[in-house]
Amino acid sequence: MRASAPSLSVADIVAQLGGELQGDGTPTIRGVGTLANARCDQAAFLAHGKYRKQLHDTQAGVVILAPSEAVSTSRTCIVCSDPYAYFARLSLMLNPAPVVTPGVHPAAVVDLSAEVHPSAYVNALVCIGAGAIIGPHVLIEAGAVIGERVRIGAHSVINANVVIYHDCQLGERVILHAGVVIGADGFGYAPLEGRWTKIPQVGRVLIANDVEVGANTTIDRGALDDTVIEEGVKLDNQIQIGHNVTVGAHTAMAGCVGVSGSVKIGRRCQIG
Repeated sequence: MRASAPSLSVADIVAQLGGELQGDGTPTIRGVGTLANARCDQAAFLAHGKYRKQLHDTQAGVVILAPSEAVSTSRTCIVCSDPYAYFARLSLMLNPAPVVTPGVHPAAVVDLSAEVHPSAYVNALVCIGAGAIIGPHVLIEAGAVIGERVRIGAHSVINANVVIYHDCQLGERVILHAGVVIGADGFGYAPLEGRWTKIPQVGRVLIANDVEVGANTTIDRGALDDTVIEEGVKLDNQIQIGHNVTVGAHTAMAGCVGVSGSVKIGRRCQIG
């Protein structure tokens, strides 16, 4: 279930996130929005000059902007060096993560040798294989399939109809959106006498902490060594990661990117 969103005064926001308050600190902020459509109880941000004309007409209760923009307005605002990043942090505060209600739905199928932490929640029609380990406060939504000996770290969220093949490992605070497939076989075949001979894919997929994977993205298991997704990587929807790929920490990829087998991608790359 979703946690109830907090209500914060503008002054409270500045006290918690920093920045400089310009104007009235008493308005209550309950959400976020765009300059064009925000209500009086929402925060908006201005990070690009092409939206400057919307600053005059916005109904937002507070606008987050840079010092160079603050001099041209008398409205209530929070002045900071990076309005977009500030807005992201505020949005996280006002849109808390789902609260995990512990338990296993009676319509789930959990192998007797699997370990599900008492603080985790497993929804209906989930299947968890032998020897799997589900960590504290993990949320597994309906229809997900967790293979044999899979490990899922604390506070991870596995959304509906995700499939995680055998032996793959996820760190803490990993988010897999609906339809993600982790650990399917890589595209490994050898030509033999005019036919293709399948090469068994015996590696794993190892996903580190704080990785988020968009809907219907696929990450293939390694052929011999492992496919590795390092800490903080963000993958959009419908991305294909081939076998034995390494994606360096804090790299971000936009939707429909394809990465062929054995590619090594460095840290903090941006790929579209």
